[in-house]
Amino acid sequence: MSSLSVIEAKLESESKAFQQLQKELQKVIESRQRLDSQQQENELVNKEFGLLKSDANIYKLIGPVLVKQDKSEATTNVKNRLDLIGSEIKRVENQLKELTEKSEMKKNTIGELQMQYQQLASQK
Repeated sequence: MSSLSVIEAKLESESKAFQQLQKELQKVIESRQRLDSQQQENELVNKEFGLLKSDANIYKLIGPVLVKQDKSEATTNVKNRLDLIGSEIKRVENQLKELTEKSEMKKNTIGELQMQYQQLASQK
């Protein structure tokens, strides 16, 4: 097996790994966007709760039924959800950072292999 074909095989392998990283990165980005949307929704609900009187009626949709809910319970639920979303955002941010770094390293490796391949191909 010649040096050229060895580098070709490595290039192909690294390119597939890079494509896989890109797919994972895209999934994590979509997850982050969903979390942003959920966070904005819950912040809006939390803000609305602040405008309500203490004796206001609050209903929660459970399946096809609206169920009356205590304001303090509803407020606590939304705040807990915001905390949960916040910690999930941090986790996803770390994942994004990690995948971006791995992706950059793969890109550099591919670039180096391409240069090696071109040098060997020009020598023949």
